Amino acid sequence: MKVSDALKVRHSTRAFLPQPVAQEKIERILDAARHAPSGVNTQPWQVAVVSGEKKQLLQERMVATFLEGEKGALDYRYYPVKWESPYRERRKACGLQLYSTLGITREDKQRQRDQWAANYRAFDAPVMLLFFMDPLMEAGSFMDYGMFLQSVMLTAIEEGLATCPQAALAEYPGIVKETLGYPQESILLCGMALGYEDKDALVNSYRTSREAVDSFTRFFRD
Repeated sequence: MKVSDALKVRHSTRAFLPQPVAQEKIERILDAARHAPSGVNTQPWQVAVVSGEKKQLLQERMVATFLEGEKGALDYRYYPVKWESPYRERRKACGLQLYSTLGITREDKQRQRDQWAANYRAFDAPVMLLFFMDPLMEAGSFMDYGMFLQSVMLTAIEEGLATCPQAALAEYPGIVKETLGYPQESILLCGMALGYEDKDALVNSYRTSREAVDSFTRFFRD
């Protein structure tokens, strides 16, 4: 598969088969992704591969905290404090399209809550990847990490696997670090669900739109 094709077929998968993922596949994915570029070759990525009983424990702790009403807080600010156009409209359309696909109405708060809680289970994927970074690193390393994460997702396609990058898995960083034994001062950037896609699941038909090239590009020639 060409890289351009992989970029187009990649999508955020939200329902997975219970089929386990061989460790050898995960190692091949990370072995390829480690060649992603980083400023002065800092390679800031630190990856936790969580499955089995440890994943069950971690997701139970996060889901319970969420259901108790404790609002999560990332180690850094992901979204703007004040949403403005066009980002406000894109954000709204994204959520409405997902709920529309699943037939979840605006009034059905319980199903909305249940759907959000699925985030903290990594959508029941057999593997949850979590991505950490040393606290001394600055904004440039976030860019480096983005290239690494994309490399993971594209290589997963080659292995016949599906992914969903998730900021939600970093919303309870204290729980994650305590459960996995990472220093509390470390930065938890995000997580990622990894497994075999359930292609019959309705939620996996959900797709977001992308802006045309001419809407975000300016060419300077003369």
